[in-house]
Amino acid sequence: MTLVSFVAIVLYAGFAMSAVMASATLVERRTGNSGWIDVIWTFGLGTTGAIGALLPFGVGPMSRRMLVAALAIAWAARLGSHVARRTRGIAEDPRYARLKRDWGDSARAKLARLLQMQALASLPLALGIVLAAHNPSPWLGWQDLIGVAVFFAGFAGGSVADGQLRAFARARRGGVCDRGVWAWSRHPNYFFECVLWSAYAFIAVAASYPWGWLAILAPISMTLLLTRISGIPPLEEHMLAKHGDAYRRYQQRTSAFVPFPPKG
Repeated sequence: MTLVSFVAIVLYAGFAMSAVMASATLVERRTGNSGWIDVIWTFGLGTTGAIGALLPFGVGPMSRRMLVAALAIAWAARLGSHVARRTRGIAEDPRYARLKRDWGDSARAKLARLLQMQALASLPLALGIVLAAHNPSPWLGWQDLIGVAVFFAGFAGGSVADGQLRAFARARRGGVCDRGVWAWSRHPNYFFECVLWSAYAFIAVAASYPWGWLAILAPISMTLLLTRISGIPPLEEHMLAKHGDAYRRYQQRTSAFVPFPPKG
């Protein structure tokens, strides 16, 4: 892959994700439900990655490009449908709702800017997919198999975590979910999401493919986003406000991110 090809990938991913988040802005304004932002982001990122995998940016074999495109679509289909199902049952995403309240009359303009910043933050993720697809190794090998195994470990773990949370909500209609994998991690869905994104680094990294090393930024970026910025911090604050001491006791006995046996 040449420098020109890499710049083309960056420009493609940047413009595509900017358009995705502009459409999310319009949908949020029309519906008043900020939950649709994450739905559109998920489907948009998966589609951007899959198309970029199939476009002729590099000389990777079509078998790898199709494999990586399929992984991106599978991720978007599962997570996007899950978030859409959840969004239909709520009036607002509590994270965005709080920001809108705090921003007051300037909420529309500030939210639009925030979503464009999210588009920029999504670049390492989209690049991870596309760079993995265009690894020039001439045939599928052990790295691709490891990548697929890591992907499906994260995919399956996230599916189990989301399914257990849905089942808990249907059965209990309140309280703190501390059953199954949620007894070992307060955010197991986020943990398995980060595992899944590591798959693209496994597929991309090769001694003969210097650009592929940049795919490591995908799982690093996802981990930082979920553990430090838009995932755990605002959700923990929301859960404490909602459940109080019950959630504090859950925090004391349960790992925040990486699954570990509960204390006590």
